[in-house]
Amino acid sequence: MQPIDAARRRLFQLIGAAGGLLALGTARAHHTDTHFDDKSEHQIVYQCNKADNDYLEHILFSVGELIRKHGDNVEIVVACFGPGIHLLGDPPERPVAKELQERASSLSAYGVRFHACKNTMDSLGWTEQNLVSYAVVVPIGVEDMMLLQEKGFSYVSW
Repeated sequence: MQPIDAARRRLFQLIGAAGGLLALGTARAHHTDTHFDDKSEHQIVYQCNKADNDYLEHILFSVGELIRKHGDNVEIVVACFGPGIHLLGDPPERPVAKELQERASSLSAYGVRFHACKNTMDSLGWTEQNLVSYAVVVPIGVEDMMLLQEKGFSYVSW
């Protein structure tokens, strides 16, 4: 494994510690790949299938903690399907606290990928226009988690 650029790692740690309200969008993609060119030492996929604000808070806090500890040496995907897809709604059809959407946007700017299940989108009558700009549409949310696990990602469910 190549050595981690210390300045880049420190930048990620500082941004994560600040709580992250900076919202930078990235272009939508239609695949399960993540942004890292080289494999990070750690890979994790979070299942996000509820729209409850406390549930979403716990997931996003955990994601932020991993970034603060591991900087760019952790590759993180949040797989949103079922009611959890409302975190990525623009606007969400279920009540999702604005601060949580801002935190998710900020985390995406640090490289965290937020995958949106196309099956769930179809059941809601949503298109990509109903999603935040940084959402990555995948055909089937559960299949996405399976494929990521087959690539070596650890799986976390709340």
